[in-house]
Amino acid sequence: MNHKHRKVLHALFTHPVSANIDMKQVEAVFGELGAEVDNRHGARVGVTLNGHTAVFHHAQHDLPKGEVQQIRKFLEDCGIDPVRDYPL
Repeated sequence: MNHKHRKVLHALFTHPVSANIDMKQVEAVFGELGAEVDNRHGARVGVTLNGHTAVFHHAQHDLPKGEVQQIRKFLEDCGIDPVRDYPL
């Protein structure tokens, strides 16, 4: 995983929640983590990682804070820990 992807992954886990994250960058991070990403009807993106599946809204601009929290929760459920697994 390159440095840019690591920065996006760490931004998803920052406190307070960041509202300055692009969904295209998050999709790239999902790909780097080995997730299967598929576009669905109605600006939705399906993600399958480590046996867990979730559907997220594909925001045209930056992700809303609620969506960032959902992505963070999904990654935690999948066992992703950016500090331990992907240090900056």
